[in-house]
Amino acid sequence: MAELADIKAIDIMNYATEAGYEEYMFDWEEFKIMARSTFKTQFGGQAPTREQFKKIKEQGFMPGHNSVEALIKTMDEVGFEYVMLTDVKMWSYYYHHQVIMEYPIDDIYKLVKEGKGRIIGGASYNPFRIDDSLRDIDKAVKEYGFKYVYFHPITFGLCPSDAKCYPLYAKCSELGVPVGMQVGHSAEPLPSWVGHPYEVDKVAIDFPNLKINLSHTGYPWVDEWCSMIFRHPNVYGDISAYNPRNLTPETVKFMNSSRGREKVMFGSNSYGLKLTKEQFLALDIRDETKQRVLRDNALEFLGLK
Repeated sequence: MAELADIKAIDIMNYATEAGYEEYMFDWEEFKIMARSTFKTQFGGQAPTREQFKKIKEQGFMPGHNSVEALIKTMDEVGFEYVMLTDVKMWSYYYHHQVIMEYPIDDIYKLVKEGKGRIIGGASYNPFRIDDSLRDIDKAVKEYGFKYVYFHPITFGLCPSDAKCYPLYAKCSELGVPVGMQVGHSAEPLPSWVGHPYEVDKVAIDFPNLKINLSHTGYPWVDEWCSMIFRHPNVYGDISAYNPRNLTPETVKFMNSSRGREKVMFGSNSYGLKLTKEQFLALDIRDETKQRVLRDNALEFLGLK
C-alpha cells in the first residue's frame, strides 16, 4: 500500500486562499445560503461574520495556509510536487447580478513567483466579459506562464456548449493550454441544470485537440461524467470538491477501472492537502490507480511530462 509521501502528488484544483490570499465571501446571498445548507457542518448552519470567519481559519477548522512558505512546507511534509492555484470567476445569477468571486491573475502570479516552481497558475473566464477575459488569459499564459484555465459556467447560468463559451475554447486551443470547468450540481443556489456533463459532448467534438477537465465528479450525473471521460480522448475529470471517503461507489469503481484509471485526476479544492490525500490513499483501489490519479494523469493533462 502506498504511504503518504511515496507519491509526489499534484493538486489540480485549488485556489489562492490556500496560500494566504485574503477572502471573505459572505457578503453575497449565494454564499450565505450555502453556509446554512451545503456547508452547515463547517459553519454551524449560519453565515459567519468577518471576525468569525477569520477565527475559524485561525483555529484550523478550515484548511488553508497563511503564506506560500507555509503551503510549501505542508507540500514537502505530505508529498505534493505541485499545487494548482487557479482563478475562478463567479457571477450572482439570482440575487446581485454581478461578479461575486474572482482572484486577479496578477495576485495569483505573485503567489506563483513566491512558490519558486512548486505552484502552477490558472486563469479563468467570464462569458459576460469576453474580450477582457481573453486578454487576461493571453497575458496569463504568455507572460506569466500559467498552464490552465478553469471556469464556472454554472454561476453564469450557461451550459458549457453555449456560444458565449466558445471564444474561450478557441483561445485555449490557440495557446495550447487545457481548460477545466465545473460539471454536476452547484454547492450554492445556482442553476445546476446547466452543469450536466453531456453539455460538454459537443465541445469535445468541436475541439478534438483541446484537453478538457470535467471538475467535481459530475455528481449527481456520475454515470454521464464517466461516459464523457472514456468516450472522448481529450476529456479528463477530477474528483475535487468531495472528500475521497465520500465519493460514490460508481466514481471509485470507474476511477479504478481500465476506462478511468488514466483519465481521472486528484484535486483538494482547498479541503486540505493532508486530509484529502490520506483519505484517497485509504481507498480500496490499485496502487497503479493511486499513482495515475495522484500524479501521472495531471502531468499528461498539463503537458508537464
